[in-house]
Amino acid sequence: LKIFSPHVIALPLVALPGLTKLPVGDQPADIERLVRALIFSYIERPNCIILAVHPANTDLATSDALQLARKADPEGTRTVGVITKLDLMDKGTDALDMLSGKIIPLKRGYIGVVNRSQQDLEHKVSNAEARKAEEEWFKTNPIYRSLADKMGSKYLAQYLSQMLMEHIRECLPLIRMKVAERLADVKKELESYVSILCGTEDLGAALLHLITRYASDFGAVIEGSGRDTLTTLELYGGARINWIFHDVFGEEMRKMDALEDLSIGDIRTAIRNSAVSWKPVSSEVQLHTLRNMSYSCRDIEHPCSCRRRLSRCWLRGN
Repeated sequence: LKIFSPHVIALPLVALPGLTKLPVGDQPADIERLVRALIFSYIERPNCIILAVHPANTDLATSDALQLARKADPEGTRTVGVITKLDLMDKGTDALDMLSGKIIPLKRGYIGVVNRSQQDLEHKVSNAEARKAEEEWFKTNPIYRSLADKMGSKYLAQYLSQMLMEHIRECLPLIRMKVAERLADVKKELESYVSILCGTEDLGAALLHLITRYASDFGAVIEGSGRDTLTTLELYGGARINWIFHDVFGEEMRKMDALEDLSIGDIRTAIRNSAVSWKPVSSEVQLHTLRNMSYSCRDIEHPCSCRRRLSRCWLRGN
């Protein structure tokens, strides 16, 4: 969703799902593991700012968001704590210890916000009205008014924008270096194509020659006999594909229950329906599990990794 407005800052935001402990409806049995993996795939990126959101009316020590953030960002340089529902706390209690970092310290600190209630949503309270009410709430609240200038959604947006600019300044030299390296590789690859096509009148034959060489080099990478492929750091090419199918996919297949979600009646009916020829019988649960396993194996070895290695072979060979 892209929002264009003169009243908002240029800041990409990824809203990640909350952790689900138990499967609901047709969700898989390992839904908690899948959601954790999804969240971590985003917050582990070094260019990502983590907003660890926690409601003020629950114990901060039980925060799943802070637990995941600490795992992805142990130094705490890109994690900001956001405390919500300050207006819903029981009388006689407050979140000052949370906001001051006395319970769980954060290098970037905590920022409190007051969002629209369900009643506000039903009464169509606008975002601008909600932000004004939030600012007024902090200024007039006897507990939090001393912190009012560093609380609220408006301050949170400004603080994140400032963090983003600082991060860009720190990363810009490295980004420039990577772009320059990539540009040099592309130019070298382009020169290799020019040397092949130079002086060739039959472009069709030259193109066929390129495709044949590409297919040959790709096969060499898969077989492990290609140029510049010897390394002790990782498995790749055909060896990695073999490891994925036998060690990863095979192990998951061995863990599967062949009769999961199939009753004796289901099996008997399938046998009768199959008549003379035997056909495979599977349940929706099994198909869903098998599909997720296949997707996981696909993500382990993405085709672009083969292309990168093949490009290196071509560049050095040409």
